[in-house]
Amino acid sequence: MQTIYILDGVFMTKWKNWEIALLLALAVTLLWGAWSASRQEELARKMIRLHVIANSDSKEDQALKLQVRDKVLDFTTEVLDESRDMAEAEVRLNDALPEIRRLAAEEIGARGYDYGVSARLERTEFPYKEYDGFALPAGEYTAVRLVIGEGEGRNWWCVVFPPLCTTAATDLHRTAIAAGLGEGDISLITEENEGYALKFRSVELWQQFRQWLKK
Repeated sequence: MQTIYILDGVFMTKWKNWEIALLLALAVTLLWGAWSASRQEELARKMIRLHVIANSDSKEDQALKLQVRDKVLDFTTEVLDESRDMAEAEVRLNDALPEIRRLAAEEIGARGYDYGVSARLERTEFPYKEYDGFALPAGEYTAVRLVIGEGEGRNWWCVVFPPLCTTAATDLHRTAIAAGLGEGDISLITEENEGYALKFRSVELWQQFRQWLKK
């Protein structure tokens, strides 16, 4: 507790060293989190993710999720192959949603299931995730969201624009540059930047803190 003095009827507070240090650490953390969140938002404006949610966590439904993923991922890769930027990629994917849903339903039926399936292009919240050769911070991203059946099972997600899911690690830099990511973006998400995991974890903390303040 800080020490409180009363001088001429006015309350005066004397902070202890550890309290000052704690406040400074909190201020630095908040500033770092705000900066990291801003960088996440910049990245999100240049990426589209594919998000496939299984009917349940049963072994069969999880296997079906991956089979549907493969079918849809192949198609979306073709659709986005000639997209020059994020805006064009969004238009192409939005136009392709009926076909994406049809392909998913066709695959589900071919595997002997009668689950319904929905396909939407929307903003979706994702946690921090490490992939082969790169990582992405938690936050909202535009995503093709494919929900199978009840959509209560574990989900799968990756990046379809740029096509980082299907690109070899050795070609990641070239693929990202071609889709409009800058050198700073690439350095931030790849292992070239050894501190990316710490930076991205700070985004999660910042978002959790903001949610706590709203309560």
